[in-house]
Amino acid sequence: MIKGNSGNRFSTEVRARAVRLVLENEADYPSRSKAVVSISGKIGCSPETLRDWVKKQAVESGDRDGITLSEREELKALQRENRELKQANDILRKASAFFAAADLDRLRKR
Repeated sequence: MIKGNSGNRFSTEVRARAVRLVLENEADYPSRSKAVVSISGKIGCSPETLRDWVKKQAVESGDRDGITLSEREELKALQRENRELKQANDILRKASAFFAAADLDRLRKR
């Protein structure tokens, strides 16, 4: 089985197919929950897992509020950049203090 993500047991194709099955066939069941339970048994995942996939797809398609995958990736990149910039500023602050102290020592020795 081809994995979509190294931590996931199901490929992205299987996930997409399972979500599509739920959305296309939920009219055949008394509720979406019953459709999820039935289809999850056929796919081999837990109903909670399939329910999460359906919710994530709704966010991605804009039918539900939330952060999309691309927004999550962008946020992660910005957080990483922010952390790196804070580290660089800290290094520059320490270097500035070091050289200022060295200048004071040099001036006192004259």
